[in-house]
Amino acid sequence: MLTGLGITAVIYVLVSIVAVAIVPVGELAGNDTPLVTVVQTAAPDFPISALIPFISLFAVANSALINMMMASRLLYGMSKQGVLPPFLSKVLPGRRTPWAAILFTTAIALALTGYVSIDPDNPIAVLLGGTTSLLLLAVFAVVNVCVLVLRRQRVEHTHFRTPTALPLIGVVVCVALVLPWTSGRPGEQYLIAGVLLALGIVLWAVTAFHRRAKGYGEAALDTQALSAVGDDPAEVESRSSRE
Repeated sequence: MLTGLGITAVIYVLVSIVAVAIVPVGELAGNDTPLVTVVQTAAPDFPISALIPFISLFAVANSALINMMMASRLLYGMSKQGVLPPFLSKVLPGRRTPWAAILFTTAIALALTGYVSIDPDNPIAVLLGGTTSLLLLAVFAVVNVCVLVLRRQRVEHTHFRTPTALPLIGVVVCVALVLPWTSGRPGEQYLIAGVLLALGIVLWAVTAFHRRAKGYGEAALDTQALSAVGDDPAEVESRSSRE
């Protein structure tokens, strides 16, 4: 994974260097399609205008697929942990595909796509994209802090240990891109993010109350407790049945 990230970073840097070497930075900064401008400047006869729609379609589809897979697995994992309702943890018997979470996230994506398609000029699409970036950067900052906190817990097995400087740099950079004074984000993004966080807290409270009433999260928590102390839940269940 680290090798793939490194190769991707090198490609991005090389593309940026080539772009600014061909077209001045000022012209690229105010351009909606900077790579098209670079290709047209370097190779005027290349039909980039005809190819760019297909390239954009592939890039958007690839990003959407990755996000849909991530969102569905995230909801599935939270459901298995007892944080979300249990129906989101249902999987296919053979392939173990979380079909319920996939259908749920697909329905939300289709609803948002249909809403934005009604009025393409509505700035809500840009605001939602910026809000998504804002929340992801906030999550990344928390994850980097958790890396520093969790390394205090000693484990018996060997594991990867990242240099301390990397999560510190990650926290500083992510926080700088989140704060309004350093990122220059519009206030509407923080308003939408606040509403979404408040909605998430309400849903979490409702789910927690329902979980306590039905008790569907207790089994998952018991399994985690057994795993934490080193006992295999399957072996414990087998011993209990024999006894």
